[in-house]
Formats: sequence, C-alpha cells, structure tokens
Amino acid sequence: MEQDFFQKRLADLASQAERTNRFTFTGFLNEAEQAEYHAAERALSGSGAVLWGGYADAERAMLRFGDPEQLGYEEPFPIACLKIAPLQEKFGEQLTHRDYLGAIMHLGIERSEIGDILTRDKHAYVFCKATMAEYLCRELVRIRHTSVNCAPAELPEEEFTAKTVAGTVQVSSPRIDGVIAKIYNISRSVCAELFLAGKISVNGAQTGNHSLILKEGDKVSVRGFGKFRFLGIGGTTRKGKQIVRFEQFAG
Repeated sequence: MEQDFFQKRLADLASQAERTNRFTFTGFLNEAEQAEYHAAERALSGSGAVLWGGYADAERAMLRFGDPEQLGYEEPFPIACLKIAPLQEKFGEQLTHRDYLGAIMHLGIERSEIGDILTRDKHAYVFCKATMAEYLCRELVRIRHTSVNCAPAELPEEEFTAKTVAGTVQVSSPRIDGVIAKIYNISRSVCAELFLAGKISVNGAQTGNHSLILKEGDKVSVRGFGKFRFLGIGGTTRKGKQIVRFEQFAG
C-alpha cells in the first residue's frame, strides 16, 4: 500500500510538471525510495525525470520532473550545501554522521529535507533543501558539547566527492552474491536473506537476482553494511580464482 502511494505521488508530480509547464521536485529520497522510482521508471518515461543529490555518487537524491527542451528553460535543483565547523577548532569534538544528523533532526526538520552529510575531520558538509538553509544556519549552534557555525559552502564540486577505499577479493566468478559475501565477510545464507529482504540494490534499483553477474562500474548498495563500486576483474590466482577489484564508499 505504501509503495503504491509513493509511486502514485511520483506519477502526480510528473503529471503536474507536464500540465503546468513547470519543473516539480521531490524531497530527498533514500535508496529504497530511489529503487521504487526505478521500478516505475518505464511508466514515467517521457517525464524528463532526473536524480541529483548535490554531488556525484550522492546516496540521498531529489527527483526532478520536467524536460528542459519541452519547457523551454532550465531550473537547477533547489539544493543548498552548508559547512558545519566548530567555532574553536582545537576544542572541537570528532563528531560522527549520527551526531550531525541527530542535532539537525532535533531542530524539528523532516528527514526528506536533508540529503547527504559528509564528515571531514572536525567539520562536515550537509546538503539540504534550499528553503531550509537559512533556518539551519541560524538555529544549528551546538552539536553534543561543541559550539558550531553553520554557513553556506562555496567550494568546487570535487570537494564533495565521496571518500572511497580500494580493495580486492578472490571469488569463483563476479556473481553479486559471492562478491558481497567476500567484501562484507558474511555467509552466503546471510547474503540470501538480504536479497529476500529487498536490501540489495544495483545502480539504485533493488534486485532479488542473487546470481547477477556484475559489470564494471556497477554500484552496489547493501543496506546495513554499506555500498561499493565494482571495478572489474584484476587477474586470476594460480588456483583459478578471479581477483575482483572494488572501491568501498567510506561515508
């Protein structure tokens, strides 16, 4: 029922964009919601739908409906980036993603109005709806025991590239279940349960195909464990195992 409501909402936004000749936007969608969008993507073809979260590889992203060629103009996503930093660097705590998110949610802001939060040493970048930027800059003054300043960030996009850690694992084949099991050091049975629970997505689309052969560039998300990008086969061991190269997103 909830899934049907969500897909109806997307259809309504697509219809509204076509009817009013104006772009329409969702709030920030999590990966499960993005997977639902991809499941309904065929029905929404022709709506000019585009996902964007403020930087490449964003986990949470807005969906914009409207084709610039048909509408005759372009409209950027209403996303603002703010930098949160301690007022006194040397006294600032080493805050976690949970600390930043908890402080923001404590201000009464809905989760769909906040995108990714990227932690960098003792500061962080938060992506939010542009309409929330002024409020956050004014009200977010303390996180745990640290007094902070929140202000618009004016940095080039490359500063927001998600951190990754490169690695390799040895598998019999680049089947998705075997690769996931090796990367996260879990059993095949646990991996099968993750597929059944709908917790695995490839390139934003949920999949239940545990025998899927990964292709170079595929981005795999395993809810509760993390996400990685499959970089291809880097060689073969003497025993015939394939050496899979990957990069794991580190938050």
